[in-house]
Amino acid sequence: MTRRTTRPWVRWGVFALAVAVWEIAARAAGSAFFPPPSAIAAVAWRTWFSGPAVLTESARADVVPSVARVLGGWALSAVIGIAVGLMLGRSRRASEYLAPLLAFARALPPPVLIPVFLVLFAAGTPMQLATIVFGTVWPVLLNAADGARGVDPVTMDTADVYGVRGVRRLWRVILPAAAPRIVAGLRVSLSLALILMVVSELVASTDGLGHQLVVAQRAFDFTAMWAAIVLLGAVGYALNAALLGVERRALGRGTTGG
Repeated sequence: MTRRTTRPWVRWGVFALAVAVWEIAARAAGSAFFPPPSAIAAVAWRTWFSGPAVLTESARADVVPSVARVLGGWALSAVIGIAVGLMLGRSRRASEYLAPLLAFARALPPPVLIPVFLVLFAAGTPMQLATIVFGTVWPVLLNAADGARGVDPVTMDTADVYGVRGVRRLWRVILPAAAPRIVAGLRVSLSLALILMVVSELVASTDGLGHQLVVAQRAFDFTAMWAAIVLLGAVGYALNAALLGVERRALGRGTTGG
């Protein structure tokens, strides 16, 4: 059977239809709590995208820090998760020793540690990065460990025969074999990074989109609140689309290059 790919105009047509239904329903209801998309778009444009250099001061003060925190925390969790995961995947002894500790830490919901991170780092970017890293490292770590553990023994024996050992074996054999699992973990962790960024900014922050949500909610400015929510969704969609593009190119080159 051949799988048909939905044409882009069909997908975006469904999206446009959903927005149109939202617009009609919101205008018919006339509720201040659920403004129509046209009003939300107008507020978003005026707040973030009507500056002389496209972005306004509010965008540079709120959108840029939030995106930087997401990417910074996600990158740190990727480095830590891949390094520790590969070690655990190839070392049975390390896996057995660290399994109880990792299982306990993984079971802790990241938001409950925000008070601890506030004590350690105070309110600000370090606290938010710590929250993001702690919550997003597990998908990468576990997928990297599974991928490294599942390398074909024949492949490892062949590497031994050709004298591929140490760092060369890690870079040329283990990492490419584990790459699909690692990328899957990176995609999950990216979504978690966006969620934890918002949570950390809601609790203790003086800038960022999460902070703007709190400010709009306290001022009963529900249109601005919805504008921040929609912008968060757009940022998440853009980051995921970018990661998908990198994934296709990287894994495609890896498979075609041998």
